[in-house]
Amino acid sequence: MGSTGSAARESARPATTDRRGAVVAALMLSMALAALDATIVATAVPQIVGDLGGFSVFSWLFSGYLLAVTVTLPVYGKLSDTFGRKPVLVAGSVVFLVGSLLCALAWNMGALIAFRVVQGLGGGTLQGTVQTLAADLYPLKDRPKIQSKLSTVWAVSAVAGPGLGGVLAAYADWRWIFLVNLPIGAVALWLIVRHLHEPGRERRTHARVDWAGALAVFACGGVLLTALVQGGVAWPWLSAPSLALFGTGLALVAVVVMVERRAAEPIIPGWVWRRRTIAAVNLALGALGLLMVAPAVFLPTYAQSVLGLAPVAAGFVLSVWTLSWPVSAALSQHVYRRIGFRNTAMLGIGAAALILFAFPFLPYPGQAWQPTLLMLLLGAALGLFQLPLIVGVQSTVGWAERGTTTASVLFCRQTGQTVGAAVFGAVANGVLAARLGGASDLDSVTRALASGTAPEATRRAIADAVHAVYFGASCAAALAFLVLLFLAPRKFPVLKD
Repeated sequence: MGSTGSAARESARPATTDRRGAVVAALMLSMALAALDATIVATAVPQIVGDLGGFSVFSWLFSGYLLAVTVTLPVYGKLSDTFGRKPVLVAGSVVFLVGSLLCALAWNMGALIAFRVVQGLGGGTLQGTVQTLAADLYPLKDRPKIQSKLSTVWAVSAVAGPGLGGVLAAYADWRWIFLVNLPIGAVALWLIVRHLHEPGRERRTHARVDWAGALAVFACGGVLLTALVQGGVAWPWLSAPSLALFGTGLALVAVVVMVERRAAEPIIPGWVWRRRTIAAVNLALGALGLLMVAPAVFLPTYAQSVLGLAPVAAGFVLSVWTLSWPVSAALSQHVYRRIGFRNTAMLGIGAAALILFAFPFLPYPGQAWQPTLLMLLLGAALGLFQLPLIVGVQSTVGWAERGTTTASVLFCRQTGQTVGAAVFGAVANGVLAARLGGASDLDSVTRALASGTAPEATRRAIADAVHAVYFGASCAAALAFLVLLFLAPRKFPVLKD
């Protein structure tokens, strides 16, 4: 009996190795779907609103999807540890593709927003489970290869997404930006079903799923993230809706803690925060999500309003960091093998803090090459920061904990981005109001600039607002540096492959 089981395990290994290339291709296609989503939809918003109406709520096309992805990450992570990666990735991919099809068939803005949420419920697995499988497929010494490939997918998608979305919206129909997901996703799904064969592992005969915890996490995350996304936008921060949402969210936090403490197999187990390495990486990547908002959200406005660039040129200023990021990530293995995961990440985030701090000192109005150079350097610094942390933290846990660990890291990064959008949006609008002596906000001011009705003082006010945001981002980078310095161990407790 023992020899039969041993033979079965041995036969599983070569099959997995031989088919790894096809599985990697499937992971890259799946990641492309997730990476393309935001940029390809954003360029088609005018056509969508022109067809379906609902201009006042169109921002929920992005917020609804983001909320669904973020709150499902911990759930998918735990499920993949319990039942395996393949069934979770297949199920999530099917949900994503069904949501894409429904989005293409939407008859009004309300339906499209609802179907975007469905799409996001599947999108969580395209991020979390793909990253977990990448660590499963490769031993530690080879893991940077797959991670750099996935980083390249994000880079290419960030550059190609706006162009592809614009072409489809202009020459076909906006519905094709969702329909294009179907053939790509179908190929990825077929490759996963056919070629991914996870090695046999000891499974518990009666795996218990913490559905109550999953529901509590989903409700708590949804309420708090909604409060952050809509606060200061749909209603004032200190208004009744905002206070009610934050109050409800805090009450649900207490519910989550109670439910998870009693659960036999909690969705968010306590060891995620009790282990120094995982807790430090979670906090550091939460700060990364926070600081990424500064360039991703505010730099295009700065490039158009202050530098006077056309939208395409402004997009190029932002996109250059997606060129240096994957290159730096691919080369980071040569650094962390010499000085360790923590020190490499500290080197990257320390450099990022200095680069972000330099942005407010750019001359006014300045030349386009100046922020472009800073973004190129910032991408290189963040590639040196993020990849060592992800590879390092995944290497400190075994298979049965890797999905939960990866999901917690991605969840913190996504939450950081949501918090950053709310905080830095408030900072930018506050600076504008102070400089212009009124209740001005960034959206109304940039619209006035686009119409040619705003004076030079307004451009200076926008420059000051974006400079303040970048200063805040440099503080977030400094916070990540301090977290790694004082909380993360000098050497990550890496397990043998």
